[in-house]
Amino acid sequence: MTINRFEGRVGLHSGEAGIRPLRPWSRNGTMGRGRWWPAGWAAAVLGWSMAGCLALDWPHYRGPRYDGISTESVPGAGWSAQGPAVAWKASVGIGFAAVSVSGDRVYTTGNQNDTDTVYCLDARTGTVQWKHSYPCPLDPKYYEGGTLATPTVDGDRVYTVSKQGQVYCLNAATGAVVWKADLMKDFGLERPTWGFSGSVLIQDRRAIINAGNAGLALGTADGRALWKSGAGAGGYSTPVPAAFSGQACAVLFGFRDVMAVRIEDGREVWRHPWKTRYDVNAADPIVWGNEVFIASGYDRGCALLDVSGKEPRVVWESKVIRSQVSGAVLIDGHLYGMDGNAGDEKGALKCVEWKSGRSVWSLPMVNGALLAADGQLFALGGKGELIWVAAKPQGPEIRARAQVLQGKCWTMPVLANGRLYCRNTPGDLVCLTLR
Repeated sequence: MTINRFEGRVGLHSGEAGIRPLRPWSRNGTMGRGRWWPAGWAAAVLGWSMAGCLALDWPHYRGPRYDGISTESVPGAGWSAQGPAVAWKASVGIGFAAVSVSGDRVYTTGNQNDTDTVYCLDARTGTVQWKHSYPCPLDPKYYEGGTLATPTVDGDRVYTVSKQGQVYCLNAATGAVVWKADLMKDFGLERPTWGFSGSVLIQDRRAIINAGNAGLALGTADGRALWKSGAGAGGYSTPVPAAFSGQACAVLFGFRDVMAVRIEDGREVWRHPWKTRYDVNAADPIVWGNEVFIASGYDRGCALLDVSGKEPRVVWESKVIRSQVSGAVLIDGHLYGMDGNAGDEKGALKCVEWKSGRSVWSLPMVNGALLAADGQLFALGGKGELIWVAAKPQGPEIRARAQVLQGKCWTMPVLANGRLYCRNTPGDLVCLTLR
């Protein structure tokens, strides 16, 4: 792949089919230039809009561009001493799944009495519009257990995965089952130690799941396997779409490797070993051009990989960000991410240079999860404190902070259509108004 740079923009030679340049993300996005998507990506975005997903929706884990960054603007002033206004609260059962938002519908999951439930809530009131339940053990293995994967909305359908590998494609408006599959029973795949946790990635009529040695693709029409890899355990992250050498790919943070596979047929494009204690690779990778950032907890650390050659090359590797669960975000050449295992009381929100791995600043906090929007960071601490921080390399400028939940909070907050959603492990879901 040949990259041209002209007046601050990045482009591809027209002879390379399968890639279309998009306008560079602004400061409110990831980098300002250099991110590429497969041909058809713009059509997919248009398809979401035509199917009822608004431009400010959050239709799947890590948001509209799979990078933890909302496309919304945020108010210039912080909230009052009492914290942001609470629009509504709901109880959805034990779990760690975040919410997905499509128009006036909010989707999430929780577990009660060894039963998983997929909820569709009214975004304005929190009223349950429908719910779909099925047997699934709580499975509290060294933690509370419950649901893990965040629902994925694509047009008029919503896709979910349980810890036991039950995959459901549901009608987004009614909750009716369109099709279902079982990763272990139907395809003979090994269950990871803590269960299947990555959300579904929808690309080119394929539902791609981080399961097996290097992923699995099911047809969105009927759940039939279109391609699959070996039967071994997969990783805990969600597949991230990218393009390398003119090929539409998904980047998977697997059991003991990070890899890219082709969307079309699952063929591996590259692979890099990354062994972590307990084989937990859960934070989603970040892709920028031909570079990929990965991070893991348990004191493993992080690395920036150059994947432009035949084999990935390590640009830098350090322990500056050791993200166990929550993925970092990339803004104007700087990474902002949680350092430490989830719930670590001596954790920190850090700013790190993308190109060098140099630590720029560190803000101590109880480790939780974060999102970015409009050059701002919203970090939900592991004990329910929400901290609003300007995403500036000059230093951690705190705009506001408030206690919005009690108990364990490892789940990523979500900002969509002017509403900020936060959730704790017991299943308390709060919708906050920023405008």
